Amino acid sequence: MAKKQAFSLIFAPAVKNHLKVIDSKWDSLIRTKIEQQLAYEPDVETKNRKQFRRQPAPFGADWEIRFGPDNRFRVLYKVAHETREVLVLAIGVKQGNRLLVGGEEMDL
Repeated sequence: MAKKQAFSLIFAPAVKNHLKVIDSKWDSLIRTKIEQQLAYEPDVETKNRKQFRRQPAPFGADWEIRFGPDNRFRVLYKVAHETREVLVLAIGVKQGNRLLVGGEEMDL
């Protein structure tokens, strides 16, 4: 059985600023979950990984993953199959009906 080739994770420059407004105690969880969820089969829907049905989606993303306590964290991303890359476009925190990315409210 052949081992699946991993996707490379590429972070948009703005993601660094998005992380600055999230409490640093979550850094390890966020990094680990992104690596676990997106390195292999980033475009397979699961309970916490969904493709955006409505376009345009925020940041031009095609996909979203949810994780963390109460599924509070959201990662918005695109998949490039031809280069086997996942481009992480935004990381935010869901509070009630609001998604905060870099401290600013986004529409989902």
